[in-house]
Amino acid sequence: MEDSPYGSGEPRPLPPPYEEKIISAGDRNKDEGLDFHEFSKYLKDHEKQLRLTFKSLDKNKDGRIDITEIRQSLADLGLEISKEHAEKILQSIDVDGTMTVDWNEWREHFLFNPATSLQEIVRYWKHTTVLDIGDSLTIPDEFTEEEKTTGLWWKQLTAGAVAGAVSRTGTAPLDRMKVFMQVHASKTNKISLVSGFKQMLKEGGVTSLWRGNGINVMKIAPETAIKFMAYEQYKKLLSSEPGKVRTHERFMAGSLAGATAQTTIYPMEVMKTRMTLRKTGQYSGMFDCAKKVLKNEGVKAFYKGYIPNILGIIPYAGIDLAVYESLKNFWLSHYAKDTANPGVLVLLGCGTISSTCGQLASYPLALIRTRMQAQASVEGSEQLPMNLMVKKIMEKEGFFGLYRGILPNFMKCTEVWTQTAADGTFVDVTVGLCSYKENPAALTQG
Repeated sequence: MEDSPYGSGEPRPLPPPYEEKIISAGDRNKDEGLDFHEFSKYLKDHEKQLRLTFKSLDKNKDGRIDITEIRQSLADLGLEISKEHAEKILQSIDVDGTMTVDWNEWREHFLFNPATSLQEIVRYWKHTTVLDIGDSLTIPDEFTEEEKTTGLWWKQLTAGAVAGAVSRTGTAPLDRMKVFMQVHASKTNKISLVSGFKQMLKEGGVTSLWRGNGINVMKIAPETAIKFMAYEQYKKLLSSEPGKVRTHERFMAGSLAGATAQTTIYPMEVMKTRMTLRKTGQYSGMFDCAKKVLKNEGVKAFYKGYIPNILGIIPYAGIDLAVYESLKNFWLSHYAKDTANPGVLVLLGCGTISSTCGQLASYPLALIRTRMQAQASVEGSEQLPMNLMVKKIMEKEGFFGLYRGILPNFMKCTEVWTQTAADGTFVDVTVGLCSYKENPAALTQG
């Protein structure tokens, strides 16, 4: 931690970076300066967040932070420090020499140290609460420098992949029903959930409900790894200020990372759709499916529906992030009193609502993508480009024809949410809060 630019004794001028960050954070009318009202509002909001951070660090609730609490909080983050190092941190804030920090000392030290001391708030709101239901269009997770250096980041990615595999397997029957309705349902061929499942069970038995799940689970690892690595690089390219990524820059980096990952693994997406829709005996396995598609349709078949798939990333990621940020700020403004930790249910609720809004916006493109992926395997199906397919659906089925299969899609969200909320262990893995029940401030990247 740096020495406070504003401590007891003779006031000192603020370093230029602090001045710039304070002005940037408080400048409401964008005139590159702060008037009295803007400065007062900034101090009020900043002090409220400082108090939340202080209370999270004060684990025994005695109104003071000591060496043990500092070491415990950093250990919770996976960062082990010596007693001597903890003493240095404490001494940089401690004014009265008691080797403890009370609220006044904490406030005085950090009041003009903008944002960098408030990362615990950001940690609790890491956007890792999106439920994995198979459509990975979300912006990747943020990881701190400590998580990167200690290797905790790959453990969280691995935990997320395992949780994703569990949730996708659990919701596979609903996912197959969604794809089935997207491709085959129409005004003249009405398919309900009950009739659809009866048809599947009659054709292939109980195990047929999990067709396509194997490759759906297999693509989690490469997609997650590529998206994470690409996201880190795009953030560096797009950030206007080193070490800090604004919301719109994060959205752009996340969208580009998603597009990069989807471009790389897209043939697996096509294979997943074909395997999900296959009839009994049509393919002996994934490799047989790939071999027959390549032989009959050529390489280009593995990128059918690519354009609507890439276009779907933008509305999904943008709306998902915007809604999540709005819900986060609403909770902090109205309900954050004694702690910055909103609790698992609030995190899940915000993630579910924002993800649902993103799905509503991008679902028509997802339906077009699936139909284009499957059209060569459906008897009597026309090979239409995206614009003509949209026109045909609108003419024959109307606007709501673009939302065929959305009911089982929402049911997947509900099933994962219920399973997650009911099982505290699964919550910890899925949300990525295994070690972060009472986090202190921590450095964030992005």
